[in-house]
Amino acid sequence: MRRGGGAYSTPSLHTLRVPRAASPRSVHLVAKQRLKSPRVRLFVALDLPEEVRKGLAAWQAKALADPALRPMRPESLHVTLCFLSYHPERAVPRIAELVTSAAAQPVEMRFEPEPSPRPKGRPRLYAVGGVSEPAQALQAALSEALVAERFYEPEKRSFWPHVTVARVRSERLPPGRGERRGKGRPRRVKSPPGPLPAALTKPFGAVRVALYRSDLKPQGAEYVSLAGVDLPSP
Repeated sequence: MRRGGGAYSTPSLHTLRVPRAASPRSVHLVAKQRLKSPRVRLFVALDLPEEVRKGLAAWQAKALADPALRPMRPESLHVTLCFLSYHPERAVPRIAELVTSAAAQPVEMRFEPEPSPRPKGRPRLYAVGGVSEPAQALQAALSEALVAERFYEPEKRSFWPHVTVARVRSERLPPGRGERRGKGRPRRVKSPPGPLPAALTKPFGAVRVALYRSDLKPQGAEYVSLAGVDLPSP
């Protein structure tokens, strides 16, 4: 095609050029450019109704009395559907499009009464499990769409709807000479959190499915909503 328009003409064999194989130096430069491109840590989650978050926060204030436990902030209480890890910023619009187009059905859920330690022996967190077939179906649809475009690598274990309500503080030890400070083992929890009140075990509807950016900070991760779609009531 000529720059000024006109009919398309097939180039002759003499004008065709076979691209040369990339040299090791050019491959290295491309790799460096990719490393320099902005990347963001992403996940997809279900947002809880405000009254449910407030109820969980009130329960946390009473049930998470052990000094080894660090309660999750009310604005951080959600049900993670797909953790996408790091992606280039330029991929965010397409990921957001996939997320918002997959959510169309109501998602009803109820919490299990007993918080679950994960892992059980020396837990690093406590979570409240959720029972919800619609959440399972939504997660499967999102997973399929995101995997198809290589934005998500599913976990080997089955999807478990849950809300992380507390993390266990680490036994941080001073690093040795020339060593970095590690995370350390989680502290021992002497007083595990008790059961949820009956009001928090009643069914409720998730209000929104959203794409979040996770910014890691010394005081804990901060979540920023990048896109989302409201869900209809059950």
